[in-house]
Amino acid sequence: MSKVYLVTGVSRGIGSCIVKKLCSLESTKAVIGIARSQEKLEELKVFYKGKFDYWCGDVSDETTIENAVIFVKDKYKRLDGIVANAGVLDPVEDVNNIHVSQWKKLFDINYFSVVCLVGHALPLLKESHGNIVFVSSSASVETYYAWGAYGSSKAALNYFAKTIAFEEKEVSAISVAPGIVRTQMQEDIREKFGPKGMTKDALKQFVDLHENDQLVSPDVPASVYANLVSRGIPSEINGAYFDYNDEKLASFA
Repeated sequence: MSKVYLVTGVSRGIGSCIVKKLCSLESTKAVIGIARSQEKLEELKVFYKGKFDYWCGDVSDETTIENAVIFVKDKYKRLDGIVANAGVLDPVEDVNNIHVSQWKKLFDINYFSVVCLVGHALPLLKESHGNIVFVSSSASVETYYAWGAYGSSKAALNYFAKTIAFEEKEVSAISVAPGIVRTQMQEDIREKFGPKGMTKDALKQFVDLHENDQLVSPDVPASVYANLVSRGIPSEINGAYFDYNDEKLASFA
């Protein structure tokens, strides 16, 4: 049976790699991506020759999410899984410099957009006994200086995955951290957010990882996400949080 997936934040980095992996599977009928860049979405649609489709818009706008799910239902008649990948790091600020409006903006993107997506997509996912995969972060369980907003939003995602698994037995959910990945976010940490909001020691670990070529390739966690959503989340890890390289996810690497 040909499967249909919806992935957010597909214009670059991990999201783009998830699309690549899912589109390479014979069992995939379509991957629908959500992102703000119309140009990049068009490029992906041309490149994947009919396997990729999209809805352009801001995930923090509920209308975008609602219309994207309606688009999937009307055109493809099914939805087998979602990967909630879209996310931002800013504001990077310690507790002495909190701007609540910026925290709310981050939560709208990193957390409430995901709650919205699950809410609208759940009827379709229940029909297919589908899978929900959240791109979390080690910052959800570890402390990074000035990352209070980001880490809190990812911790909320972890609990949401647990809640879905507990309350709705027709679908499966999991929250997985991708490691410290070679993406635009890491460049922003080193050059933009870190120098402004982090201590020198806190920033140094990210600079050192980059200089020592120890950042994870986005293809690596992307394969884990794509395999989880396409193969299905086993019952013994349903609702849990893991790092991408946890031994319990080894078969999905």
